Formats: sequence, structure tokens, C-alpha cells
Amino acid sequence: MGKDLIPPGGIEPINLRDALEERYLAYALSTITHRALPDVRDGLKPVHRRLLYAMRLLKLDPNAGFKKCARVVGDVMGKYHPHGDQAIYDALVRLAQDFAVRYPMVDGQGNFGNIDGDSAAAMRY
Repeated sequence: MGKDLIPPGGIEPINLRDALEERYLAYALSTITHRALPDVRDGLKPVHRRLLYAMRLLKLDPNAGFKKCARVVGDVMGKYHPHGDQAIYDALVRLAQDFAVRYPMVDGQGNFGNIDGDSAAAMRY
């Protein structure tokens, strides 16, 4: 590594607090607008869109048979959404709950929770 790592324009002294506030605010706003808030066009978050796309590729149509949630979650996590499986499963469950969304987009078979706060069964069922 014998080379100097000083930038060509030199080092500019800046206030660390101001720089962090500016950069963190930009990152936080980007995260909120691109991931946390539903899109105004269809009301879906990116994880919901990825779930529906993966289900379409698995040929999970209304007149097709049911598949286990673990299969859908595994496909989404492996191909499109590299985050924890529990977060993906929670998003899938929410799409099937008629009390959580106005129009359920997934026809869930089995225990998908209830309005009283009981959680859904494990994804392996």
C-alpha cells in the first residue's frame, strides 16, 4: 500500500455533526419513500409486489392448488428480497387477512391470524 491516500483536492475540514445530519437525513428519507411507504399507484410496498410476482411465477392462480407459505417465502427471499424470512412471511400473511386490508390479494388456507391479535401459524404449515 505504499501510496498516499490523500485526495487530489486535499482534505477539507468540515463539521462532523453537520455532515452526519445531512447525510443521514437523505438516507432516511430515501428509505422511507422507497421501502416503508406504500406506492401511491397501487398501494403496495416493494415486498408485497415481490410476493405477488413470485406467486405469479409459481403459477399460484385462483384456480390452482395451494402451496405452503415456506415455498413462496423461500422464492422471494432467494430471488428478489434478501431480508429475513419472518418479515417476508408477515407481509404475506397481511395480504391474506381480510381485516388488515380492504381487498385481500392472497387466498390463505389455514390459520392466518385473527382480528383479536392471535398470530398466524408458522409458515411451514
